[in-house]
Amino acid sequence: MFRREFVYGAALAGLGAGLPARSAQQKIVLPPIVYDVRAFGAVGDGARLDTAAIQGAVDACARAGGGIIFFSPGTYLSGTIFMRSHVGLHLSAGATLLGSTNLADYHPTTPAFQAYTAPYTDKYLIYGERLENIFIEGHGVLDGQGAAFERKPTGRPYLLRFSECRNVSVRDITLRNSGMWVQHYLACTGVQLQGLQVHSHANANNDGIDIDGCEQVCISDCLIDSGDDALVLKSAGNRVCRDVTITNCVLQSDCNAIKTGTESNGGFADIAISNCVIHNTRLAGLALEVVDGGTLDGVTVSNLTMRGVGAPIFIRLGNRARPISPGKANPGMGSLRNVSIRDVQCTGADRIGCAIAGLPGYPIHDLTLSNIHLAFAGGGRRADADRTVLENPEAYPEFNMFGALPAYALYCRHIAGLRLHNVQTSFQQIDERPGVICEDVNNLDVFDADLAQVSGGGPAIILRNVRQAMIHGCHLAASLEAYLRVTGQGSEGINLVANDLRRAKKPADLAADVPHDAVTVS
Repeated sequence: MFRREFVYGAALAGLGAGLPARSAQQKIVLPPIVYDVRAFGAVGDGARLDTAAIQGAVDACARAGGGIIFFSPGTYLSGTIFMRSHVGLHLSAGATLLGSTNLADYHPTTPAFQAYTAPYTDKYLIYGERLENIFIEGHGVLDGQGAAFERKPTGRPYLLRFSECRNVSVRDITLRNSGMWVQHYLACTGVQLQGLQVHSHANANNDGIDIDGCEQVCISDCLIDSGDDALVLKSAGNRVCRDVTITNCVLQSDCNAIKTGTESNGGFADIAISNCVIHNTRLAGLALEVVDGGTLDGVTVSNLTMRGVGAPIFIRLGNRARPISPGKANPGMGSLRNVSIRDVQCTGADRIGCAIAGLPGYPIHDLTLSNIHLAFAGGGRRADADRTVLENPEAYPEFNMFGALPAYALYCRHIAGLRLHNVQTSFQQIDERPGVICEDVNNLDVFDADLAQVSGGGPAIILRNVRQAMIHGCHLAASLEAYLRVTGQGSEGINLVANDLRRAKKPADLAADVPHDAVTVS
């Protein structure tokens, strides 16, 4: 044990100053005492188990009022380490905290906070519950050796789990090879994750970051390459996941890159996502999902660049209705509203298209997509455009859950208040589907749409039972029979105003069941 000046939290200081006095996210200042784990018997050779020595340093530090646990260069093999309040871990460059491959070295602990995700596993490399003022930092490595564990549905160790903690910061370290989720923050207040490098394809369920029912969360400057969803917001208990910012991250995933859900019981509010690059992601670049009750309200997304994703955008209001815990009552139908997505560039998207789908009687409310440029693989056929898409209210939500969509770009249904502004689309292979289909949509506003020409002269846009629509400022790059096709006896109040449709033989084609006064062209 030795002393040196050590004040942590300069990056938090400015943020804390801008928050009200009741905020829990404040500058973390720990006593200027450093505890070297080697002084407590840690060997750091990667072969002998150092759990007891590391825990001894943490406990001694906590008894003295707090301080810093220091890991000099070396490889420290360990089972579960229990964090304490007012304690920070500093992993210096060249230091690796290596998770044991023996499950017996992990002390089983289940969080007291009731959430569906709480019993996923009871094993962790680093664990903390109901603590305050804790951090992990430095340029060292946490390595879980996750490939050593059998791929059972549950029970494999996380690298990090913090439950009901206040003022948590993890900065600059590398996290890799987790046995299950890399890091899970459950019902915490005041979380800052900055400068993390995550690489985890060692086992199943290798989510990069899981934020679950937390408040006042800042995630920035992270590089994540994960086998499962890269960055996930969940709300698996009765607590809202709210006041979250995600910015300046580079994400890659075998599943989704940025996602809310699937667990949505407590809901989501006031989420800001910006300035991220997403690449080589098998499923959706951005997935907003509410399927287990709860309300998603107030999400702003801006400045995303994507390449090589399954779908750029997937939004789903469903009704899987999974309860907080087995045996509890199923949640009621959730809601999804007040979402703005702007300034998105995507190349190399899959041929399926983007689904934005509520349920009959439960529409998505107030959704804006603006300045969206999307390039798809194409290759869709007229049979795809004409097929009936099942509702699948209870199905697990993924961008490909409906199969190849009837529209090559945006298939939107069950929405109240939809704005599509400056949407540009293209495809690599000839596609026979329209660019946009809206079905059971109220209050639609399409402005400055530039949709790639559909093969065979089919319509650029199809509206089915759409009410109160304004399509304006749009133009055509090639000839077609009709720019717009309208179907459904519920169609009404559709206006085409100030569009350049000279290349179309007619502006709109109305099916036989559409009221004669449903469409106005001027």
